[in-house]
Amino acid sequence: MKVVIDTNVVVSAAFKNKDPEAVLRAVVAQPEWEWVVSAEILDEYREVLARPKFGLPPLLLRQWIAFLETVTVLVEVPDGLAYQPDPTDAKFLACALAAQADWLVTGDRDFTQARKLLTTTILSVSQFKTLVCDRTS
Repeated sequence: MKVVIDTNVVVSAAFKNKDPEAVLRAVVAQPEWEWVVSAEILDEYREVLARPKFGLPPLLLRQWIAFLETVTVLVEVPDGLAYQPDPTDAKFLACALAAQADWLVTGDRDFTQARKLLTTTILSVSQFKTLVCDRTS
């Protein structure tokens, strides 16, 4: 199973938010699951976690970046996908399409319209935890 995870889920997990952290742990623990990212998504994870407003200590930031670089699977994504509700979300949709991902996990409601564009199932963190993670553990 292939999973794309939105940056807001990663940031929430970094701050020990219960459900996002559980989702990341479940995805990483399942050997048959792949957490797929594009280079652009991985760059966004790094950039957002390093923002001063989050105040992650340098050691913890380095650990998170090393973790993300180790557990994710990089996929090639073609350029040019536009998504009008929020153009910054296009990278997640493009990755889901390119990887033929089964799931896109997000805390962002802007993906509602994208459900019509993808065969990938888009779920909130709590939905993914309940419907997928809790049933496989």
